[in-house]
Order: sequence, then C-alpha cells, then structure tokens
Amino acid sequence: MEKLKDIQPVEDFNWDSYEQGDSYGEVNKEDLVKTYDETLNTVKDKEVVVGTVTSMNKREVVVNIGFKSDGVVPMSEFRYNPDIKTGDEVEVYIESQEDKKGQLILSHKKARATRSWDRVNEAMEKDEIIKGFIKCRTKGGMIVDVFGIEAFLPGSQIDVKPIRDYDVFVNKTMEFKIVKINQEYKNVVVSHKALIEAELEQQKKDIISKLEKGQVLEGTVKNITSYGVFIDLGGVDGLIHITDLSWGRVSHPEEIVQLDQKINVVILDFDDEKRRIALGLKQLTPHPWDALDQGLKVGDHIKGKVVVMADYGAFIEIAPGVEGLIHVSEMSWTQHLRSAQDFMRVGDEIEAVILTLDRDERKMSLGIKQLKTDPWENIELRFPVGSKHTAKVRNFTNFGVFVEIEEGVDGLIHISDLSWTRKIKHPSEFTQIGAEIDVQVLEIDKENRRLSLGHKQLEENPWDVFETIFTVNSIHEGTIIEVLDKGAVVSLPYGVEGFATPKHLVKEDGMQAAVDEKLMFKVIEFNKESKRIILSHSRVHEDEHKNTRRESAGASDKRGIKRNKKEEDATAIPPVEKTTLGDIEELAALKEKLSGN
Repeated sequence: MEKLKDIQPVEDFNWDSYEQGDSYGEVNKEDLVKTYDETLNTVKDKEVVVGTVTSMNKREVVVNIGFKSDGVVPMSEFRYNPDIKTGDEVEVYIESQEDKKGQLILSHKKARATRSWDRVNEAMEKDEIIKGFIKCRTKGGMIVDVFGIEAFLPGSQIDVKPIRDYDVFVNKTMEFKIVKINQEYKNVVVSHKALIEAELEQQKKDIISKLEKGQVLEGTVKNITSYGVFIDLGGVDGLIHITDLSWGRVSHPEEIVQLDQKINVVILDFDDEKRRIALGLKQLTPHPWDALDQGLKVGDHIKGKVVVMADYGAFIEIAPGVEGLIHVSEMSWTQHLRSAQDFMRVGDEIEAVILTLDRDERKMSLGIKQLKTDPWENIELRFPVGSKHTAKVRNFTNFGVFVEIEEGVDGLIHISDLSWTRKIKHPSEFTQIGAEIDVQVLEIDKENRRLSLGHKQLEENPWDVFETIFTVNSIHEGTIIEVLDKGAVVSLPYGVEGFATPKHLVKEDGMQAAVDEKLMFKVIEFNKESKRIILSHSRVHEDEHKNTRRESAGASDKRGIKRNKKEEDATAIPPVEKTTLGDIEELAALKEKLSGN
C-alpha cells in the first residue's frame, strides 16, 4: 500500500483527447512514426547484411536483420551447415525489401557468393578451418561447396588412410583447410587430411617416444602391397616387409593377412627422424629350425617341396621356414652340367639325401643323384678294357671327341684313334655333336672318372695290307688334293693319302704340279707306324730318261745290246709291279671293307 501511495498521476495528461480516442496527446503522430523508423536498420536492395536466425523448420529459416519485417531463406541454402540453430548469425543478400505480399526477400546463397572469394582468400591467409558440403564425385577426387564456390578435394586429401569407397562421402558436410588457390582461374583446392595430420603428428611423436625394440603391439592392417603390409598402430603406421610375414616363402602378403584385420606385431626397428617403423609378424613364433628334429643327420633321406628354381639349383622346403639347396651338380652323376629346370619344377614333391647340415647357420644341402648307385663304383666290371659300346657325342676339342656311354660315364676318343686311314684335322670332320658312335674301351682312369676310348680299333689295321701294296719304288696313280707350303697331299688308291715335297712335284716339262692333277707317283718312303707315305712324281720321268740314255748308248754293239739287256734285267729299277690274281682278291676285300666303314 505504501508503494501505491508513491505513484503520482501525469500532471499534463489530456483526458479529453483520451476520451476521443487520441492517446498521443499533443505529440504529432507523424513524429512518432518518424521516431520509430529511425530505430530500424536502414537497408538497401542488393546489399549483404548480417542477420540473426529467429526460427527455422525443414523448409525455411527466418532471419531478423533489424528491419521492420523478418526475411525467409530456403533451408536448402544452409545444407553445407547442418548444425545451424536459432540465434546463429548469418549473412544474407537483400533481393527486395518488400515483395507483393510485403515480405522481405533474402538469400543466403547469394550473400555467400558475393563475399565467397574474399572469404576464401581470408581463410587461407589465416589458416582457418572452414566447412564445406561435398556435392559429388569427380575424376581423382570430390567437388566441395565452400562459401558457394566449387572447390576440388583430391582423393589423397580426404583422409590419412587410403580411401576405398569415395561415394560414402557424397552429401556430407566436413571441415576443410584451403591448401591452394589459383587466382587467375579462380580454382580452389581444399584438404580434410590436413586437419588431422597436425594432430596425428603429435600422436606419432607421443607413440614413437614410447616405442622399444622387441615391443609387441596390436595394429590394424591398413594397406597391402606386393612388398609388404602397412599396419596402423593407432595414429602411426609401420611396415611389415614380406620377408617378415612368415618363416616360409610368401608369394604375396595377401596369403597371410587381410585388410582391416587386427594382428599382433613386434617392433624390429624404428627411425626417429624419418619416423619409419619396421614391424615383424613371424618373429612372434619360434624359428622352424629350432623345432627341427634333432635326430636328423647327414645321409638321411627326407621329402620336401620345390619352392624356388634357379639355373644353379633348386630350393626344397622341408618344413615352413626350413629349406635346403640341391645344386645342379647333385642332381645327376653326369659331368655335363645342365639347367636345374631339366630335372624338376616348382611344386614338385621330391625325395633327397642330406649332404650337409649346419644348424647354427641354418643351412642344408641336399642331393638326389645319391639315390642312385655311382656308376664308377664297379666300372671295371661294367666297362672292362677291350669291351665295345655305343656312345653319344657330347663335345669336341682340337685333340679329340668327348662322349658319354651312359649317364655319368664319360670318355675321350683321341683324334688319332678315329680312323686308320684319314688324316683328320678336327673331330667335326668325322662326326657331329649328338650323334652316336661305336667305341672300344682302351684304358680306365677311375680316379679322374674318365675312359680312354677308340673308334678305329673296332676294325683291322689296313696298313698291314698297305705295306704289301705301296712298297718302296712301286709306282701308283695319284691325284693332288691339296697344295701346302711344304708340299702336296696326294690321294692314292684305297683311300690312302701320301705326301710329296715341292722338288718331287716337278713335271717333265719343268712345271710344278697343281691341285686336281692326276699323275704317276713313285713310293720313296713307307712308314707303317706313323702311317706315312712319301711320294715323288719327278722320280718317275727321271728314271725313264735314265733308261732311255742307257739304251741309246749300247745300240751300236749287238753283243753289247744283249749284254745290256741281261744287265738291265738284273740291275735296272724294277718296273711297275703287276698285280697277281691273289692280290686282286685281297685288295677287293679290303676295298669293300673300307667302303663299308
């Protein structure tokens, strides 16, 4: 009641005007309207102003810009900012202060577009975090609405992890940093990855500072490559090299792990500066060599699988992580080394003999030829001296032919033991590689695992017969087949060759005999041991001239002629030997035998 007593009526209140309905008294109504208008913001069309969200629903947002009426903005213009709420300040573009219905027309989209470029540059200068709406996918990344500008988000800048499905990001609003602006072409590049990298860097420092070699951590398979597996250790990545995935051989890491799989790994090494962490998976299990049967020893037979092939040998997996090498020289008793692929293939299951075993070095050498008997153990019984066999030509040298009688049993045929009659300069004139040839064992060298063989010994020595035909001073027809500096090679009957020096190749007219000339030759030397026949054509016509002079000297005395004839019969050089019937039969048999050979 005391408070009511303090209230005093307005002394100058005009009750008459009030009764007439004029509550303003003497104050001019126009002045009141003017005063009211001055309290409102003065706005202009086509202008950007800041307003406050007063209410909103699914379709529109009501914005108060301090004007006499509120404006309405479609909700679709705020889809980049799904967190908008009442009381937020937003920029709007005044399209019209009053439409036909007296409604204030505003546009948030145009306001953003008007100021977007300035905002983009400002955001990059201040390294500001902005929001953007991912509109769609494009080649190599995504298109993002930022301040009404379409910016490019590269696929590599979406996240620190490789993205396998880009479509899940479409129609999402995310935070970004502007990383590049092309002022000339008005291009903008944004990154979401940049936002989390700074935080991850700090996380990496914290994680690496706590790392220790030998420490076991749980991680998630982040990426799989042909050379290894990347593991997410909770903000920092480590690599398991393919060789550290399993004690056994691994063709591809996908054989061991799968994407997003959680596995335990051990830290093998790490680099503080480069921040690389080397991890291991196989190290969490004991080494297979440690679990290898302690009773296994040299000479034992084991079975395994061929896992790797090389020209020099094959690696055999006895157990996962335990391998042995079979060198190609231990695959066959033959001394003709071939490629290991001639004996086995990857994936073959084989049996082998342990040749060496070093558990400390974790090495093992194997052999498969040891599964067969060494052919040289009883070589004297199987290939005695004088025995005849069929061999295969393997290689040539200037001095002979290397042949293989059977696998692991090799021999040499010296060039002098190829033919009784032919003078062979190189074995390729007589046979060829890969051809079969009949041989006779001449000598056994068991220590060096080599046989001395002969081919001509399979036939009788024709020089025993030639000795009776090509006697000294006998004359035969021959053809010059080759002319050398020291003389000429002459082909005689029955396939025999002789040699004549230059002074014995002078013809009766004084000219030197040439290749392919067919002449008569006298045998002046025959050596059976060295198979050498020395011939002379000059002696033939020289002897004829001597005989002619002797006959002319005694023509005047008849008795002298008779005497000379008797002396000639006794002392003259014997004429060309005439072949008897027995000789013809013997030579025909020899010729037939030589032709067959």
